[in-house]
Amino acid sequence: MIKYSVVIVDDHTLLSQAIAAMVNTFDKFKVLYTCKNGQELIDKFSESPKFIPDVVLMDINMPIMNGIETTDWISKNHNNVNVMALSVEDEDATILKMLKVGAVGYLLKDTEKSVLEKALIEIAENGFYHTKSVTSLLMKSLSGKGEEEVKLNDRQKSFMKYACSELTYKEIADKMCLSPKTIDGYRDVLFTKLNVKNRVGLVMYAIKNKIYTP
Repeated sequence: MIKYSVVIVDDHTLLSQAIAAMVNTFDKFKVLYTCKNGQELIDKFSESPKFIPDVVLMDINMPIMNGIETTDWISKNHNNVNVMALSVEDEDATILKMLKVGAVGYLLKDTEKSVLEKALIEIAENGFYHTKSVTSLLMKSLSGKGEEEVKLNDRQKSFMKYACSELTYKEIADKMCLSPKTIDGYRDVLFTKLNVKNRVGLVMYAIKNKIYTP
């Protein structure tokens, strides 16, 4: 079985170790290492490609370099790495900041073990995971006037609608009768065209411009 690699970034050592031990019990995941802050993570990324994981579980409040700053750096330098926030912070403004800089999911640290495993699977396979509360928050934040809509063709709009579902990119390719490589091309073009960093950005744009209605 293919296992997805995970790195945990949290300045509380005992908690970080406990989360790592938990994640290592999940069938599809293995923890590569843990870090105490964002700068440690950047240093590890710089050492070797083997230290770059599939998913990062990111705390928010940390010394030296916090979770928001680190997530922004990852989005700009390693946008193939999926970041999910795992924090005690439940302020709407903090959650939105994390999503806007590139996080593809947000969970509180008191979440159930089964929810964490489900979230990791969704992120590794689909590229994002949102609880109902985060989805509701996104909807509220997008309830204002939409941005000026970029000209999209019908194929691109269809792809965006599918991207707002829980389908993997491979499943979207099957639905649209296209190759996975073509779908990857659609995704990359839209990321550039809409100036978004990940699938969450596509979903936010689609909702705000009424391309997709939940």
